[in-house]
Formats: sequence, structure tokens, C-alpha cells
Amino acid sequence: MTNPISFSTRTLNMKGSSTLKAALAATRLREKGVDVIDLTVGEPDFDTPQFIKNYAIEGLEKGFTKYTPSAGLTIFKDSIADHYGRQYGASITPAQIAASCGGKQGLFNAVAALVNEGDEVLLPKPYWVTFPELVNFCGGTNVFIETEETDFVLTSEQVREAITQKTKLLIINSPSNPSGRVVPSDEMRKIFDLCGENGVYVITDECYLLFVYPPSEVFTAASLPPEYLDFICVSGSFSKTYAMTGWRIGYTITNEAWTKQMVKLQSHSATHPTSFVQYACAKAMQNDEESFAEVGAMLDEYKKRRDWFVPALNEIEGISCALPEGAFYAFIDVRPHLGERYKTSDDFGQALLEKSAVVTTDGAGFGAEGFIRLSYANSMENLERAVEKIREFVVD
Repeated sequence: MTNPISFSTRTLNMKGSSTLKAALAATRLREKGVDVIDLTVGEPDFDTPQFIKNYAIEGLEKGFTKYTPSAGLTIFKDSIADHYGRQYGASITPAQIAASCGGKQGLFNAVAALVNEGDEVLLPKPYWVTFPELVNFCGGTNVFIETEETDFVLTSEQVREAITQKTKLLIINSPSNPSGRVVPSDEMRKIFDLCGENGVYVITDECYLLFVYPPSEVFTAASLPPEYLDFICVSGSFSKTYAMTGWRIGYTITNEAWTKQMVKLQSHSATHPTSFVQYACAKAMQNDEESFAEVGAMLDEYKKRRDWFVPALNEIEGISCALPEGAFYAFIDVRPHLGERYKTSDDFGQALLEKSAVVTTDGAGFGAEGFIRLSYANSMENLERAVEKIREFVVD
């Protein structure tokens, strides 16, 4: 008889992803034949554009089937640098870019290469569920910034009040998962300037970069003067805006020193993202016309859904939601419905699942107890059905 496995403290202390847990619940119900309305999905409900698929096939036919450098193919890094230069006026070099297996691995590499035991990391609430787990895994200390008083939009003053002698890093996600809120570009610049003045590094997760609804504007930290990359790391991804979640491809942009440490770490883990996927993404980055046409079509559809879905939710008794400026999430406040019947937002969500077969994601996993995240990366028919079921549920 073997002895029980003694697992590492790092993994034992890590919480599972609440977003993936909710998606799994939806899958299990569907397997039982239940007509589920799944509002958990954190990915586009559009297929990857055909021209990108064709580029992947082209890459295979050209022999992009072997190992690549851990930092990524030259064509991949060159294409990203050129794209950011054309679109945002950015002055970045290929040596500042590293490919990663999705935006999530890029974020992990960036945090792991920087954070030491006891370093304080600032996380605005609500945060993406993975952020605090990355910090915990690396031995850092999470310091949460409350942003509800500013409707979940981070301000430079809130960052100023949170910085201490031990602060090493700030992680920002704008447009935000789960709230969809966007930090205005002028406020972002103030936050970056403040961090630079105080020796605080910044990781800006820009995986929803292109999913910003007018009149809000697309803003990337890579567009700032080159010296900002001395302390800022941009985490980019093809998953959301190019509808490529399953392809697992992302990248980071920062100074060469930070990039080298991330590449070294990746060389001992995934080595590099899939070679022909890198090729496909490089070609897509070179093809601005088709890329932006596809992204624009998705964004137009999401805006139509948002403009109907959020007001409809706000008409339901005891539910409120700020209008998101980006991404594809509605983050609803259900606290008026909590009490003896439903003590937590998780209780509320579980009851909604059991009684109405509407699957949602609990806000507690994002650091916002009393809220629930709903994804409108779904058909208008399902969104309309979901609103009616939620309305019936709260008055039951």
C-alpha cells in the first residue's frame, strides 16, 4: 500500500477557477438533457474567422510544425511590433515581445518573474479570478483596492492610497472581467505616472483591448512613450477579440530584461506556443483590413446585445447593473435579494440554476460578494429567455 501523496502547499492553497466551475455545472446539466441557458461563458460565441484558419493551414503546409524559440517566431514578434506601430503609434521592438500559450500564461510568466515572497501586489476589486491565485502561488501578498464607490472604475487616487513601502506591483484589467468597465485613458496615464514615481511595476491585462464600445476609446499602454515599458508589462491575447480561445496564443510586451526572465521561465514549462498558430496570428496581424472587419462585426453585435440586455436587467426588481463600456459581461448587484432566503450571491445563483436552469458566475470569486456575472456572449433569443426567467425567479 502506497503512502498518501503529499502535495505542495502552493497548489493545495490555490483555489479552483470559479468561472470554469460554473461552466462545468452548465455542461453537466446539458448532458442530463436540461435546457440550460448558460450565461457563464467567458468567450466569444463566434467562430474563429475563416481567413485565420486558412493562415493556420498555410503555416502547416509551409512546415511550421517544429519547435520555435521560446520567445516565439521572428515573424510573430515582428508582426506584433509592426501592428502596434501602425495602429497605436507604439515604438516597441521584437526583443520586447514574448509569445505565450494564451494570455493567462503570459500573465503567470510576468508575475512569477517579478514577485518575491512578501511583496505586496495591488488588485482592484472586482478582479479576474486568476489574479490573486497567481500572486499567492508566487508568495506575494494581495492588497485589494475597493472601487465600488467609483462604480468599479479604478482611479489614481485609490491607487495612491493603497501604495506602501512593500508595494511591488499593480495588476489592471481594462476593459474589465467581470464588470466590463473601462478606465479612461487619461486616468490610466495618471495611474501609470503614479506607479512610475513610486517604483511600482504594472501589469495591464489587455485581452479585451478591441472590445470597447463608442464613445469610449481603445487604449493600450504600449502606445505610451517607450520609457513606460521600463516598469509596465502589457499582456495581450488573441483569445477574445479574434475568437481564438481554444488556440491558446497570447503575448507580452515589456522591457527586454523582464522579457528575458519570462522567456527563461517559459523555456522550462510550455517551451513555446504552437508553431503554426504563431504563424496564423502573425499573418492576421499583418492583415489589418480583414482582422478589423471581423472584430468590428463582433463588437457591433455585442453592443446590440448590451444595449438591450443591461436595461432589461435593470428593470427587474432588486437588480441593478452599471452599463459596461467594454468586454461582454453584465455584473449585476443582487444584494437586495439576499437575507434569510439567500444568504450569499452563491446561494442566489445556485437557486436560479436549480429552479430556472440559468447558469451564472458568482461574484464572490471576483472579490465582489453580492454580485453575479452574466455573459452576453450568447444569442439574443437566449438573453431574452434569461431575462424573463430571472424576472420570474425574483418574484417567486
